Amino acid sequence: MSVDVVEELQRRLVRLRKLDNHLGGADTYGLFAAEAQVSDRLLRAGVNSESVRRELLSLHAEQSQQAGWAAFDAGWHDLAEQHYRQGHTAATEAGEAGLAGNSLAFHAYQLIALDRPARVISEKSIHAARQDGVDPGVRALLHSRAAWTFALEGDAEATARNLGLAEEALTQKNGQTPDYAAWVDETELAIMTGRCWSELRRPLRAVPVLESALSRYSDAHARDKALYSSWLADSYIDAGEVEQAAAVVVSSLEIMGDVASVRPRQRLAAVASRLSEHRDLSAVRDLLSSHALNPLDIRR
Repeated sequence: MSVDVVEELQRRLVRLRKLDNHLGGADTYGLFAAEAQVSDRLLRAGVNSESVRRELLSLHAEQSQQAGWAAFDAGWHDLAEQHYRQGHTAATEAGEAGLAGNSLAFHAYQLIALDRPARVISEKSIHAARQDGVDPGVRALLHSRAAWTFALEGDAEATARNLGLAEEALTQKNGQTPDYAAWVDETELAIMTGRCWSELRRPLRAVPVLESALSRYSDAHARDKALYSSWLADSYIDAGEVEQAAAVVVSSLEIMGDVASVRPRQRLAAVASRLSEHRDLSAVRDLLSSHALNPLDIRR
């Protein structure tokens, strides 16, 4: 097998990743899983060149992570965990510390959603971020995701430290960040920062950051914008701005439409559940009567 085959598979993955900006995991999972199966078959068939084998292992790790992410987004947790473990094994064998750390960070997100401890895995992911040769953009990604884990545990100090390390790493990006981490930019980090402070119940910190970042975030990224906006709504409630929170939920539901993702709808349902305590306000009554929201909680 030639390096051209691997490069073509890499180009296909880059093209497929763009679907994640607009579609939910239930729509994209089959595509990503099929690509991971292709590279798995090639690895099992054997590769003559060690350098090509390493490239193929790295590709398989990325494909597995993306398939795991799509399965997670669809709510298929057993499949997601299986793909994350496959991705970690392949990345480790390829000697890609940052890529292995990304599998750990993905798995930590899943554990959080399942209300299971995630701190140990997050700490392993940021240990990977500190390894020699890890791209600054990858370090920014891993530290920002670790900050999220620590915020959910109520550890403000560790949260702030990792957000700071993510910001520092982001300033060092040199245009060579691998595709799986290239999406992390100033706006994405600002949104993560706001989400963390929202979870820590610091609305005076969370609201300005989230308002500014979400104003720059395209409605075309419907799933993510609706999801991220749920933390802005949460912080409005904490700040006593209940009508504004209800307006954010309504806007988010309109933006999301029928995207096949369980996470934003569940998050918005959790916010609506908090708002139900304020049924005396017309904005809340209108929201609860106009939108069917199942008050399930998921913390992504």
